[in-house]
Amino acid sequence: MTQKKLIDDDLNDVRLNRDGLKLNKMKKDKLNQDELHKDVLNKDELHQDELYKGGLNKDDLHQDVLYKDELNQIDLKLDKMEQEKMVQDKVIKGKIQRISGPVVYAQLVGKINDVVKVGSDKLMGEIIEIRGSLCVIQVYEDTVGLKPGDVVENTNEPLSVELGPGILSQVFDGTQRPLDVIKKQYGCYIARGVDLSSLDRSKKWDFVPVAQNGSDVFSGQVIGTVRENSTVVHKIMVPLGVSGKITCLKKAPFTIDDTIAKVADVSITLTQKWPVRRARPFKERLEIKKPLLSGIRVIDYLFPIAMGGAAAIPGPFGCGKTVTQQQFARWCDADIIVYVGCGERGNEMTEVLDEFPHLKDPKSGQPLMNRTILIANTSNMPVAAREASIYTGITIAEYFRDQGFNVALMADSTSRWAEAMREISGRLEEMPGEEGYPAYLSKKLADFYERSGIVKTLGDDEGSISIIGAVSPAGGDFSEPVTQNTLRLTKCFWALDSKLADKRHYYAINWLTSYSLFTNLTDTWFDENVSSEWSGFRKRIAKTLQRESELQEIVQLVGLDSLPKEEQLLMLIAKSLREDFLQQNAFVEEDAFCSSNKQIFMAKSILNFYDKLLEKVDLINLEEVRESKVLEILSLLKYEDNKIFVEGKTLEIENKLNSESNSLWSVKNE
Repeated sequence: MTQKKLIDDDLNDVRLNRDGLKLNKMKKDKLNQDELHKDVLNKDELHQDELYKGGLNKDDLHQDVLYKDELNQIDLKLDKMEQEKMVQDKVIKGKIQRISGPVVYAQLVGKINDVVKVGSDKLMGEIIEIRGSLCVIQVYEDTVGLKPGDVVENTNEPLSVELGPGILSQVFDGTQRPLDVIKKQYGCYIARGVDLSSLDRSKKWDFVPVAQNGSDVFSGQVIGTVRENSTVVHKIMVPLGVSGKITCLKKAPFTIDDTIAKVADVSITLTQKWPVRRARPFKERLEIKKPLLSGIRVIDYLFPIAMGGAAAIPGPFGCGKTVTQQQFARWCDADIIVYVGCGERGNEMTEVLDEFPHLKDPKSGQPLMNRTILIANTSNMPVAAREASIYTGITIAEYFRDQGFNVALMADSTSRWAEAMREISGRLEEMPGEEGYPAYLSKKLADFYERSGIVKTLGDDEGSISIIGAVSPAGGDFSEPVTQNTLRLTKCFWALDSKLADKRHYYAINWLTSYSLFTNLTDTWFDENVSSEWSGFRKRIAKTLQRESELQEIVQLVGLDSLPKEEQLLMLIAKSLREDFLQQNAFVEEDAFCSSNKQIFMAKSILNFYDKLLEKVDLINLEEVRESKVLEILSLLKYEDNKIFVEGKTLEIENKLNSESNSLWSVKNE
């Protein structure tokens, strides 16, 4: 009450100061009008009076300028104080009744998803349940030191993210606090109760309007752009729920808090806030047609993901989930990358934080971080913040989708998120589901994955979000609840195999247990834009590898030599497909990324050689085939420059393959 009374007194003082200034100005204007009336009556001295009054008018004009400046400063101060008073009036206070780890029970008035400040350190929390007069709060920071009776303040606002210029190239925690700024101000460890602005409020951005003053604008329409960095042009949109005639729009440098325009008397700035648990609206969901190219052969060729689709990467520990996501983020043809480290080990996130700033974007040659946002929430951070990190990441992705960008979101890993929900559910004493997970696990996963897709935005652009979520089942057991619920929601399943990882087969995606339900859609695109033979070769490769797996059991029993000649050739070609086509070397630049043109050439060369062997099966010697230079040439195709295949300069390689393959049966024929 004392603080509120002080604020009210200060407001009254400022109002009296402003009113007194206006009254003095009115008196002065009245005196000037009386003098002007007397001067007009005295016609004989009119000329002299005008000269005299010219000097007075200049002085009056100068005084008017000073008056307006002083009045504007007072108005700005008054507006700021009134806003502070409104915030102070909105705050509803309560007291802690009970504490259970990250869950706090408080006697408080509020609603679900309200953000609260807990204790003297003002720890951030969120109301997740209401039981009578008690609010159940999950705290996003360490609750050590809290005690019953501590004050809890309700901000009456949902957990939201701030969206605007400056968000790219940043590293945030799960609640969008800037970790780089925290490190500079507080050191390597995050201090309790830190509340810093997510975006730089002092930097000025060169705003270029694309709308016209006086035109009608609507929610989601792009009214201007800001060059955020050398890679991305940030589009400024009309906030949702705002429409009408736009005024005061101009080209100038602005901070993110400055008013850049007004729409129906609503001030528009470079930023907007959005609640993380509510999906951003769009006009309509569009049909998925185009693949999201990654340069990873086992993915692009056998198990493609469509742009706007969702994929899961389950696998045991140490099989390369994080590495696969990192390489996918680096090479995929998405415009914006959002990488969410949800509960992963600190060493893995350190690798991401160390490598990404130094990586070059293969599309632009600029730093990859120019179009990347990292959200780091390691395993030693409070578990409640893991859930927030997932929603923070997808909300940021939707913001760039609404600008017409294609966004790829990497969630590593959703299992840690599910474990956090399991712990919170246990603290709430809820009835556990399978393996202790809450009964609403499937709904939470669905809420997340369903925010992917390709859509027509409110601004009539086309944007997409593709989600690649890692799953870490204990012991590699794919029958556990998180994996099974994820499989029902995603159409792409890249199953990592510990045996392949032990053999140093990179990427360790098992071609027998993995699948993609996008192949019918993506085959059409590949056949039309890459090669008409793409889908046919893909089916043949899958069939060959499947048949090899079946023959392996026979080979282990009776040996390879006991098989017919045709099946021995199949085993030989299948080995070439596995080791020369599917396996990639991330340390060699030419093989780390493989263009679609190179992929079809490699697949075609291997299968065409297989077809020739089957035609001349009676004329060949299997030992000579195994030692032939053809297999050596095929194995070295992966290390050829991608430009050769994109530009179609493959004649030399084709001639060499034909010459060496013909020599295998020409001698026998003679």
